[in-house]
Amino acid sequence: MSTAPVIAAVDGSDDSLRALEWAFDAARRRGAPLRVVHVRQYAAWGQADVLVAAPPEAGGDPVLDDVRTRLADRGAEPAVEYVALEGVPGAVLPELGSDAELLVLGSRGRGGFASLLLGSNGLAAARDAECPVVVVPRPGRQVHGEGPAEPGPRVVVGLHADSPDEATLAFAFAEAALRRARVQVIAAYPWPTQTWSAPGQLVPPQPDRDAVENETRALAEGFLAPHRTRHPDVRADAEALPGDAAGHLVAASKDAELVVVGRHRRRLLAPARMMGSVTQAVLLHAASPVAVVPPGPPQA
Repeated sequence: MSTAPVIAAVDGSDDSLRALEWAFDAARRRGAPLRVVHVRQYAAWGQADVLVAAPPEAGGDPVLDDVRTRLADRGAEPAVEYVALEGVPGAVLPELGSDAELLVLGSRGRGGFASLLLGSNGLAAARDAECPVVVVPRPGRQVHGEGPAEPGPRVVVGLHADSPDEATLAFAFAEAALRRARVQVIAAYPWPTQTWSAPGQLVPPQPDRDAVENETRALAEGFLAPHRTRHPDVRADAEALPGDAAGHLVAASKDAELVVVGRHRRRLLAPARMMGSVTQAVLLHAASPVAVVPPGPPQA
C-alpha cells in the first residue's frame, strides 16, 4: 500500500470531475489515499511570488461539498481527504506534487478560453510538479492514423533512444502492471536525415533506412531489458518508427489506457524546467490521458 496520496485537482468543471474519476481509480489500484484539492483563485492582481497559498475562508466550499456527495457511496477505499486552499492555481498545484504519488487534472478548468486544448494550470503542473502529472482530456478527441492492430489494454510510452529516461520507462511499466496492460514503446528516429555541406563539397551519402531502424530497435530493446526483468508479467513491444515522434504517440493514443512521456532534464545553460515540444504536442492532441513524468537522477 502506498502512503503518498493521489491528488485530484477540482474546480467544479466537467473536465475536473473526469479527472476526479480517473484519480479515484488510480488511488484504488495503488492502495493509496485520495486527496481532493480545490484551489480558490486569487483576484487577478494576485501574484504567486507574493503569497502562494493561504488557508480557506470561513464557511464551506461548494466545490468540495459537491465532490463529497459524488463519492459518498463509493465505500471505504480509497480513503478520501478534502483540502481547500486559496492562491494562484498555476503556482499552488505544482507545489502539491512534492509529497504526492500522482497529481491528476482535467485538460481545462472553468477559466480561460473555450477553444483552449490545455489550460494554463495543467501546463504549469505538468512542467513544474515534482511528481508525475496526469492530464485527462475531454472525450471525443479525434486522432489520425490507424488504430492498434491488437485489442486489449495498452500503456503507450515514448522512448528517446539517444537519451532514454529510466523514470519514464519505470512509470509506464508500473502503470501497465497495475492495469494488466501491455506496454507499447514508440521509439522514433529522424527520417529523412538532414545533411549539410559547404559549396563545392561532396554531399555525404544518405544512411540506409533499414540500418537506422534496426539500430533504433536494438537500442530500445536494450533499455527495456531491466524493466522486463522487474515486471515479468508485463508484455512490452518496441516499435521503431520514422519521423515525427509526437505524431506517432498521438496516433497510438487512440483507445489507449494512458500515454506516458518524459519531461526535459534541467541543463547547466537551460536551468528552467521545460517539457519539450513532443511532450507538449502530446498533451494538446492525445485522445487518452497523458502522464508527464519528471526526469530521474542523471545516469553515471
